[in-house]
Amino acid sequence: MRIALYQPDIPQNAGTILRLCACLAVEAHIIEPAGFPVSDRHFRRAGMDYLDQVAIRRHVSWSHFEAWRREDGGRLVLMTTKAARPYLDFRFAADDILLFGRESAGVPDAVAEAADARLVIPIAPGLRSLNVAMAVAMTLGEALRQTGGSVDGHGET
Repeated sequence: MRIALYQPDIPQNAGTILRLCACLAVEAHIIEPAGFPVSDRHFRRAGMDYLDQVAIRRHVSWSHFEAWRREDGGRLVLMTTKAARPYLDFRFAADDILLFGRESAGVPDAVAEAADARLVIPIAPGLRSLNVAMAVAMTLGEALRQTGGSVDGHGET
């Protein structure tokens, strides 16, 4: 299971997500350009000392990420408010790449079209979206539950 962040623009959210990835031994991918330098103090503060414990792979662009994904073969699962299929009705696979868009704009249509699946976290009518870090935690938790990818007491998945 991998998490991919498409051009994240809030350093505190990205740091929180990377901390989650470290704690759950999940690889993280950042598709640039990000809306902040990865050395940003807010990013570092949110990630705390966990940033040294997470496997982070940076991709300089969407096309570079897609080239890596073609070689890797992982299924791309986009979480988006524009989807109709609830994430709880989806069968995750252990090698899935869970993609989350920019907090301010999601992902462009071309990125959404490249996804193998587009899923939504249902929320109360009239509300726009969850915080992206909360959406990652919910989705990743369900994906790991389904695939048996929990971390044991020794940090092994």
